[in-house]
Amino acid sequence: MAALDQLQVFQSLSNSPHARLEHVAELGDDLAAALWSNHHDARDYQGPSHHTLSCYLAGGTGTFRREQPSSKGAPDKLCILPAGHESSWVINGEIRLAHLYVSPERFAAGAVALLDREPRELQLRESTFLDDARQAARFRQLVHLNWHEPGERLLASSLAHEMIDHALLTQAGLREGVKVRGGLAPYLRRRLVDYIEQNLSEAVSLGELANLAALSEYHFARMFRSSFGMPPHRYVLQRRLARARQLLLESDLALGDIAMACGFASASHFSNRFRDAFGGAPGLLRASRMR
Repeated sequence: MAALDQLQVFQSLSNSPHARLEHVAELGDDLAAALWSNHHDARDYQGPSHHTLSCYLAGGTGTFRREQPSSKGAPDKLCILPAGHESSWVINGEIRLAHLYVSPERFAAGAVALLDREPRELQLRESTFLDDARQAARFRQLVHLNWHEPGERLLASSLAHEMIDHALLTQAGLREGVKVRGGLAPYLRRRLVDYIEQNLSEAVSLGELANLAALSEYHFARMFRSSFGMPPHRYVLQRRLARARQLLLESDLALGDIAMACGFASASHFSNRFRDAFGGAPGLLRASRMR
């Protein structure tokens, strides 16, 4: 995730004399969250490089998009603002809202893992004032966590992953008129995904993956990045960490056993990688689930 000062939606609100940032945190794994209040304002978003999921927590009945003045917001209404979109907003009265900022790389990982599609084929459908009770409940749960307490920030990160997966499953669609060129054939992509998932506990090398695709390492790495939205080593690490996070939340395995099951050389190596990705030690996530 780019630094917060490079996130266009975040910066647009930060530069407003009317908006107030209540809380913000980088949640790791290319995710960040912010809690805002605003009143009597106008904001424009012009082609941000990141996706933004938004939920109105209070107010919003005087908020509308300039091109859709008859449609107004309300508590628990959701907006999906994809990367590259353009929108202009008018805020009349008071509003309190939460944002979840998602990098294109995080979107790409979900597109491959959840939908078995190339990220280039998919887009988040832009939505304004969407009703989705389950997603709104997740947002409300998210803002009640203390993002600056390491254990609760890790819980917030896990919750944010659920929110992104839900958005991908319900709000992602094929891009119209896009012809994907280059990259791996769909059957090869599926073969690689299955192989990586089945071998997360093993040391998976670039040469091993390239052999599965019958390509040189150089050409394989380029084509993998085209189809997966990231280099092979990063995708494998993301899948290892996702499996580890699931085991921390759903099992009672010791940290050393989780490290081995997810292909890390040792418990300390696992802890360091987990901390780098999510901003807290894995033991904190396990402890926080018991609260």
